[in-house]
Amino acid sequence: MLLTSARVRAFNAVLETGGFSAAAKKLGLSQPAITQSVREIERSAGVTLFERRGRTLVPTALCAGLYRLTAESERCETEALRLLKQHANLETGTFHIGLGNSMPGMALIREFRKRFPGMQVQVELGSWAKIIAAVVEQRVDVGVLPNVPDDGRFVRKTCLKQDVVAIVAEDAPLAQLTQTSCAELMRHPLIFRTATSSTQRVVDRGFRNGGFTPRPTMVLDTRDGVYEAAANGLGVGFMWEFGSSREDRIRKLRVIDFEHGHAEHIFHLSARASPLISAFKSPGSRDGMLLGARL
Repeated sequence: MLLTSARVRAFNAVLETGGFSAAAKKLGLSQPAITQSVREIERSAGVTLFERRGRTLVPTALCAGLYRLTAESERCETEALRLLKQHANLETGTFHIGLGNSMPGMALIREFRKRFPGMQVQVELGSWAKIIAAVVEQRVDVGVLPNVPDDGRFVRKTCLKQDVVAIVAEDAPLAQLTQTSCAELMRHPLIFRTATSSTQRVVDRGFRNGGFTPRPTMVLDTRDGVYEAAANGLGVGFMWEFGSSREDRIRKLRVIDFEHGHAEHIFHLSARASPLISAFKSPGSRDGMLLGARL
């Protein structure tokens, strides 16, 4: 190759310092190495870059024109190396995260941003199925979801364990209770999520195991929709216990018939391990539980 990085650096240093010896000192190389690099450019291109006039090294017109380009090239290379180094050190860059629930994912992001303030975080929110697909299709680097399958495609880490709870308006009759049952809930209007929701799968299993076939009065495709419907007294909704930091206008009730202790996982494709993902998976945690999980 005519213009390698080493030759460009040597050529630029000779022009900037005015001599081969000074250029060698600047780059920490031997003078013969600097001289050879410049001569190789001249020989390969069939040009003269420097002329000797006594003890003075004089750049030709071609040399000056070439330097305007190679100096910019070297600057870009230096900047590129700096950018790569910063990214390797987690100083800058972009990290893509898929969240099924805003929480606890936002708590994880908060801790991550405290340690790496130069990183930009882009978040994709969606249903359980959508975030699984986002990880598989590599639209996101890492996902945070409950009950991620242990099927070899993913590396998983538990960040907390939580339950699906019933939510009702703060002035609803059920709001006076701390727990309820599927039998009791069958006497009230029910607000469900769509079938691709991890929340709804837990709800469906709970009613099915109790021998009940509920008919919901509303079916909504977002957690926020269910929250607002329940808060406005339209029925009993369901959400993950730590699915939101909001507590206003609703009361949460434990459902004794539902499965308990579901793991919330930070997960990524097995082939996508990286220092950045490792940093996100270790946000100041202990014993597999997110510190401050009681959000």
